[in-house]
Amino acid sequence: MTAYLFEFIGTALLILLGNGIVANALLKNTKGHNAGWISITIGWGVAVFVGVFVAADASGAHLNPAVTLAFASAGKFGWDLVPGYILAQFLGAMSGTTLVWLTYKQHYDATEDQGAIMASFANVPAIKHHFWNFVTEVIATFAFVLAIFYIAGGTVSNEPLSLGSLDALPVALLVLGIGISLGGPTGYAINPARDLGPRIMHALLPIKKKGHSHWYYAWIPVFGPIVGGVLAALAYQWIDF
Repeated sequence: MTAYLFEFIGTALLILLGNGIVANALLKNTKGHNAGWISITIGWGVAVFVGVFVAADASGAHLNPAVTLAFASAGKFGWDLVPGYILAQFLGAMSGTTLVWLTYKQHYDATEDQGAIMASFANVPAIKHHFWNFVTEVIATFAFVLAIFYIAGGTVSNEPLSLGSLDALPVALLVLGIGISLGGPTGYAINPARDLGPRIMHALLPIKKKGHSHWYYAWIPVFGPIVGGVLAALAYQWIDF
């Protein structure tokens, strides 16, 4: 239960700080309004650092169903733990984004830009094209998860992998790099819980002038990262072999 609890806490902190920087940069009348893409990517990097650092020693700090499924697919994590980890990640993401809404409640009320409101919860692509948006998420998550395998322990065979607290900075820099380099087309979800959990809350919360939750797109930040993560697991196994 401790591992599940810290997956929840770590993911909640990840989304609180990650979606928090987006809200600060995009919502009306904030101190950080118009902070820009670099600030957002740095903010997400810091969010990952905090989430991983807090959860690492208790749960291995997956904080992402794509990582959990990739580790399990590579035989580095028990399948019996997968459902509990994924549930904790989704609940953490939903809780974290709700805390962002509470923090910026007055700014959500003042914001009329539906796109800005949506961006502080979940992703919508810069250019809408399901095939290429899916490919982008697969590639970005493949790079992310393959690197995670080596950050978490390299090529030690027949042993489980998990992130430690000392891995928080490398993972944060990895996410920062992916955001700056590959984040432009889709906003680099690379995490089904990070996108779908907040998207559900966008639909449920009483936000003025929020518009629709873009459910037509919701499958891409879920299945793209899962496919990218599993492909990374296969590549890791092939390289390690």
